Amino acid sequence: MAIPVIMPKQGQSVETCIITRWFKSKGEPVSAGDILFSYETDKAAFDLESPSDGILLEIFFAEGAEVPVLQNVAILGSAGESFVAPATGMIHNTGVTEPASPSAVTDPGASVAPAGPAGNEQGRIRISPRARRLAQSKSLDINQISGSGPYGRIITRDIDDLLTRQGPIAIEKQAADVFTDMPLTNVRKLIARAMHSSLQNSAQLTHHMSADVRKLLEARKKIKEELVKDPKAADITLNDMICWCIIKALKKFPGANSHFLDDRIRTFSGIHLGIAVDTERGLMVPSIKDADRMDLRNLSGALRAAATACRQGKIDPELIKSTSASFTVSNLGNYGVEIFTPVINLPQVAILGVCTIMNRPADLGNSTFGFIPVMGLSLTYDHRAIDGGPATLFLREIKEQIEQFTNS
Repeated sequence: MAIPVIMPKQGQSVETCIITRWFKSKGEPVSAGDILFSYETDKAAFDLESPSDGILLEIFFAEGAEVPVLQNVAILGSAGESFVAPATGMIHNTGVTEPASPSAVTDPGASVAPAGPAGNEQGRIRISPRARRLAQSKSLDINQISGSGPYGRIITRDIDDLLTRQGPIAIEKQAADVFTDMPLTNVRKLIARAMHSSLQNSAQLTHHMSADVRKLLEARKKIKEELVKDPKAADITLNDMICWCIIKALKKFPGANSHFLDDRIRTFSGIHLGIAVDTERGLMVPSIKDADRMDLRNLSGALRAAATACRQGKIDPELIKSTSASFTVSNLGNYGVEIFTPVINLPQVAILGVCTIMNRPADLGNSTFGFIPVMGLSLTYDHRAIDGGPATLFLREIKEQIEQFTNS
């Protein structure tokens, strides 16, 4: 019995997904669990696994196609098995090889262009709107492009293949001005809109402070020693410890654990900690729900799992919405950043930037001076929701929690 392959619904707000790559071809045998294709929303990218063993009888959407969620994308079944095409309702027999119909492999919203050699039908070129926009952005002549879509239609894959053969498009002006244009990914567009909106629609101010991390480093040293004795022991990182301290501080300053909603401030009883994760697809901020109910070991595991899911493209889209977290942490310490100004993930009212550890001179007591390791902390807050005094006290509480670190 033929089995439909359905485009999943990734979150309540997602209506369409874009197929970015097919890993299997029509007529190819597949096993349950094999990756059939990759797809992305405006928030993240995912892989779709085969629901069963069988033959990939037909593919209804090509790479680059924007597909409505819950739409039938392909058909799995046995060799020679008949199936019903979702768009036409016509019965297809896979034992007969016929040219693909318009309902088979599609690039939605196809349009036509002036006459030319490719995809020519009665003096007009078949080309999808997405492919047309991409070709125009690359200054390509569509009359010189051969289409691989139904009836010779030019689709985005044809543009991408041409660009791959040509290499990056370098445009030279007066033999000196050379640059490369690359289209924005969906994730990068989302990040750009969010950052621009955040700075335009809030009153952001940043305070900077440094924390003595001698106790923190000593605790980390003990954890490493335990790992040598027992490889199965929990590998709790410095970032885990810092998040632990931030959660403790948020309990004392719940005003920072809030959303600013224009005419009201919503303060959360639970702490839903957002953690900035750098991925190949761009910045993602998954939320650790009810992080205040976790001990340090469980918090460490939750942070690690969320970061891994983001990098693998398997994070739940609902968890990376800005409304999912009540406070966010962005740690650039591993990159050697000494000080920076993090941007608030609206409607949250604050975000903490964690900087690198540096040695600075300090009074060690008894008229003795030396160098101690300190970590930079940068708190950006929305002045519409928090005043400077409470913001400073909150930042100082984070500093003190770090300096007096305890895992209880």
